[in-house]
Amino acid sequence: MSADSTRPASSFRRSTAALLQWIDSDYTPEGPEKMRNEPDKVDWVRCIPFIILHAGCLGILWVGASPFAVWTAVALYVLRMFAVTGIYHRYFSHKTYSTSRFGQFLLALWGATTVQRGALWWAYHHRHHHQHSDDPEDAHSPHVHGFWWSHIGWITSRRNFPTDYSKVKDLARFPELVWLNRFDTVIPLLFALGIFGLGFLLETYAPGLGTDRWQMLVWGFFVSTTALFHGTSCINSMAHLMGRRRFNTTDDSRNSFILAIICLGEGWHNNHHRYQSSTRNGFYWWEIDLTYYGLKALSWTGLIWGLKPVPQSIMEEAHRADHLASIAAAQRAAHVHPEVSSLKKVVPAAAAIAVATATAAQATMPKKAEGPAIHRDVTEQTEHSQPPRVI
Repeated sequence: MSADSTRPASSFRRSTAALLQWIDSDYTPEGPEKMRNEPDKVDWVRCIPFIILHAGCLGILWVGASPFAVWTAVALYVLRMFAVTGIYHRYFSHKTYSTSRFGQFLLALWGATTVQRGALWWAYHHRHHHQHSDDPEDAHSPHVHGFWWSHIGWITSRRNFPTDYSKVKDLARFPELVWLNRFDTVIPLLFALGIFGLGFLLETYAPGLGTDRWQMLVWGFFVSTTALFHGTSCINSMAHLMGRRRFNTTDDSRNSFILAIICLGEGWHNNHHRYQSSTRNGFYWWEIDLTYYGLKALSWTGLIWGLKPVPQSIMEEAHRADHLASIAAAQRAAHVHPEVSSLKKVVPAAAAIAVATATAAQATMPKKAEGPAIHRDVTEQTEHSQPPRVI
């Protein structure tokens, strides 16, 4: 049999396997290791779910909009972005706080509604990202693979589909988590049906809201989930390109206020890459971190505990980095603006540093800056907590 005649059969088998993987994501007839060793390229069968998800947003042309449906989409974006950042990222990937086994299962269920695969797959890829950040092994580095691949292309590649359970042994020992990870379409489908059912109830018993089942499905599931996917992907594609660098990490991670708002605190990416084990990514009070605030509130219920603080040594390093950035900005400002040099001869040194700090945002980085570096005593800002209890 010629090579040309076997090629269609091989393509058919691969397409069939891809379709079966929508039901059972651990179905890998060729073996997961062989898939992980394949070259990076788009698998068009794997693109079908993304096409359906985005096409579903066009449903607004037929179902219209109502305030209730639109605000439901916004609320579900926020609640599920918190699931991505506070659960998939800060718990399953980094274990920055503790919970019980039952609490862990509830968190995994919450995370599964995000339609971003299972918790173990998510944690495996994120841990791999930190291990190889911005080097050729990084699956979604914009510096290595380009913007669009880091944003969406990488997740359509067959080599990135299997979960390497050996990299998440701490999670793989729980069969309930493995089941949710393996059959990762079950919860999203039930979630979509639940939104559709809610729309039916509202249509029947609360017609004054002006919404119906199809409108709720389009806005509450398709629009909200698509926005959630692209919001999350911005961290992969943009958090290593835009913003300022406080810490001299081995990668090009950056801090961005804009991304911090979009992703509930994940935009303080350079902070996170410097110290991954902290529950909070916004190291200072003015670095808005809505995920941390939510986790702090959740800890008051007793569902989670042992939130890990930023060590004092890291805060002191941040203080020194901001101070050096201010001094460098002062030197550049004095060179460009002679009046700064004369000012430094008249006023105390502290005032000169304050002037330099005010210009640090524009002078420190050639890329988008997030504002002046402010010197503060961080002793009282560093939160201390007891070690997590053994589960």
